Amino acid sequence: MKKISIISAVMLLGAVLLTGCGSADPKDVNIIALKGPTAMGMVSFMDQADSGELTDNNYSFEIAAAVDEVTPKIAQGQVDIAAVPANLASVLYNNTDGNVEVLAINTLGVIYIVESGENISGVEDLRGKTIYASGKGATPEYALNYVLSQNGIDPEQDVTIEWKSEHTECLTALLADENAIAMLPQPFVTIAQTKSENIRVALDLTEEWDKLGTESSMLTGVVVARKDFIEENPAAVEAFMQHYEDSVAYVNENVEDAAALIEKYDIVPAAVAVKAVPKCNITFITGDEMQTKLSGYLAVIMEQNPKAVGGALPEDDFYYKR
Repeated sequence: MKKISIISAVMLLGAVLLTGCGSADPKDVNIIALKGPTAMGMVSFMDQADSGELTDNNYSFEIAAAVDEVTPKIAQGQVDIAAVPANLASVLYNNTDGNVEVLAINTLGVIYIVESGENISGVEDLRGKTIYASGKGATPEYALNYVLSQNGIDPEQDVTIEWKSEHTECLTALLADENAIAMLPQPFVTIAQTKSENIRVALDLTEEWDKLGTESSMLTGVVVARKDFIEENPAAVEAFMQHYEDSVAYVNENVEDAAALIEKYDIVPAAVAVKAVPKCNITFITGDEMQTKLSGYLAVIMEQNPKAVGGALPEDDFYYKR
């Protein structure tokens, strides 16, 4: 049975009362999520909606394989809510004249430095090394650059970063060289470890970011909604938030059952998910804490490449207030 907190139940009741009679006037809520960690926390919610367990609104879910599938659908109003990379939320805000609000942070950092040896125990140990990585021109590059530079390592002079076009290419390089070092996200770290028992996690870049002592955090994903949808359907948005928060809690507390659902929705196989979920930093952060962490993260990205956040940092109306 799905777990639901007393607080969540009370807030859901409030959302129902706001709509008058709840299920008497259900809203159509179209949701899209990217395949991977940003969608994993949603699977219990999806399962409840698909099974008919949830009747307060008409929830429709879509899992997209690439960002290019998500961007036009949210920008053109084809979907109402989307789970997207954190910097893409800012890009959407800027490209829609502020018609996108971020509802919650749903995934913290999922990027790790892995190796097939025993040479790396701290960031300083990366100095002079070659790192296989993918995500050049995107958040993985900016995150790696930030962590390296804040530890006194010049990403251009003090390390060699061999950029690959796909995570799978990094995995191949890692398996081919017994002393290789790679930057990989989950669930690719788990996949790598299933292929070789010698591969270990050397550094968690989220932890290394946190050690820097800033108010920002390393983020992967957020959930956003169209501002006009929020304004027209406040109770439906609040109901979504409660279902999603409960779903995240369920996934983190019931990993094996959640892994089966993750496979059911063709995100990753259950055998991978059961090991990857605890390392995916699936979360649900809202309000002032969300704004502090996300605004700080976007500022780091902005400093390296303004285009990666849409050319400007979002205003306060970017951050949804419950």
